Amino acid sequence: MKTDDVYIGESKIHRLGVFAGRDFARGEVVLHWDTAKTISNKDFSVMTEEERQYVAFVDNQHIVMQEPEKYVNHSCDANTASQNCCDIALRDIKEGEEITSDYSRELAPDERMDCRCGSKNCRKVVSGPATL
Repeated sequence: MKTDDVYIGESKIHRLGVFAGRDFARGEVVLHWDTAKTISNKDFSVMTEEERQYVAFVDNQHIVMQEPEKYVNHSCDANTASQNCCDIALRDIKEGEEITSDYSRELAPDERMDCRCGSKNCRKVVSGPATL
């Protein structure tokens, strides 16, 4: 993935978002996550709600998301899914379209957040795996 494949811009969902800099085909890797920074359960437990927005829970590890992937917003009608620390296109994505993911796959067990995605399928609350 080249750096101009995606870009950060203003989002209608939540402040900033990641947008497609080109068309992506269904099944294509849209983003590779930088997983170099992990934190302990103890460190996660003392983070503010704002800080927790940029942490994914994968394989029992808290990964502090880096740019640009930290700005991928949640949508209940996501166009990517996380797999092996990548965002994979669930359908064809057009240049300029916001890249979204369903956070229920990356939240820590029993973690919940209010949803503001605005999709017609909005669940209003997103829950981690233990509460699905």
